Amino acid sequence: MPIIVNLDVMMAKRKISLNELSEKVDLTLSNLSILKTGKAKAIRFSTLDAICKALDCQPGDLLEYVKDKKETTNV
Repeated sequence: MPIIVNLDVMMAKRKISLNELSEKVDLTLSNLSILKTGKAKAIRFSTLDAICKALDCQPGDLLEYVKDKKETTNV
C-alpha cells in the first residue's frame, strides 16, 4: 500500500509509549497497534485529530504517500 503510517516515529520523537497514547486518545491498545503497524485499512478524522493533538503534530507527520513500484515501472 502506498500510504505509510509513521506513528511509531512520532511516538519515539515525543517519547510516548503506546499505553500513554492509548489513554490520551481514548483508543484501545489493539486498535492503536493496528494503526501503528500499518495494518489499518482506514482511520477516522476524529482519531487522527486526537492523535495529532496528543503528539502535537500534523497529519502529514503521521501519514506518508509513497508511489507504488508498479506505478513507477509503467510510466
